[in-house]
Amino acid sequence: MRIDLPSLPLAVLPTPMHPLERLSRHLGGPQVFIKRDDLTGLAFGGNKTRKLSYLLAEAVAQGAEVLVTRGAVQSNHCRQTAAAAARCGLDCVLVLHGPPAPTETGNLLLDRLLGARVRWTEALDPESVLEEEIAQLQSQGRRVYRIPYGGSNALGASAYAAAALELKAQGEDFDRILFASSSGGTQAGLVAGARWGGLRSQILGISVEPPAAALRLGVADLATSVGQLLGRPGSFLPEEIQVMDQFRGGGYAVVGDLERQAIRLFARLEGILLDPVYTGRAAGAMLDLIQSGQIGRQERVLFWHTGGTPALFAYSEGLTGRLEPAS
Repeated sequence: MRIDLPSLPLAVLPTPMHPLERLSRHLGGPQVFIKRDDLTGLAFGGNKTRKLSYLLAEAVAQGAEVLVTRGAVQSNHCRQTAAAAARCGLDCVLVLHGPPAPTETGNLLLDRLLGARVRWTEALDPESVLEEEIAQLQSQGRRVYRIPYGGSNALGASAYAAAALELKAQGEDFDRILFASSSGGTQAGLVAGARWGGLRSQILGISVEPPAAALRLGVADLATSVGQLLGRPGSFLPEEIQVMDQFRGGGYAVVGDLERQAIRLFARLEGILLDPVYTGRAAGAMLDLIQSGQIGRQERVLFWHTGGTPALFAYSEGLTGRLEPAS
């Protein structure tokens, strides 16, 4: 099967997949591998670059002049959208949640360097501010293309159906594929692509914010829409979607011991940087599941690194400290 949709060459693909040998030894099993979507190549990379390759193809085909999307102050999605706009010669407006940040660091600094205009929502509803911004641009005669939150509509999520097929072609089999899940597009695409491509792995999303029931429903609906878009009709049911939400800690973007330990282990054992919000939480969940025996010592597990490393620089306080070296 092939995903035959128009796309732009924004991402460096296929991304590497390789074993984490020192981490696996430190844990005493299972065999842990990593899929490096932090290396997709667009402004520090990340999973959104795959989605934007499809979304920007549609935007350019429609003659768009400006991209508009929204996200948190340290949004990886917004950073990659700004970079995609720059690559394609488009303007970009980012609607960022909350009041103006006191300092520009991490993803916000990159947003500015990439030329995006930032609109802060203050205490207003982010979706309402987004709609207002789009209406203002259109009243000025600008042709606007709205990038969905997280790039997670059927078109964007289709990129991860293609990613599942890419993984299959890399020739390794896994008991589980584990990753951070939030807006649901990455998981929906992987679930759909796994079904069509014959991947038998458990596709396990670690929720970084939504409750499991809501995320399962959203992913199932979106995976069904991906199938309709790609001419492979068939429903996905919420009970088919594997989600864990017990690792949300203090809430979205609140860094705790789970994230700190995972970030330090990956950095000091493998030289790989995770981010504090998404991959740090998902990797921390994976470590907890291994240490508690819920992931067996004989399993083969793939951790899908979805990027986000620029956010490290906005969360520097509390991330460093002593960690006993592993042999």
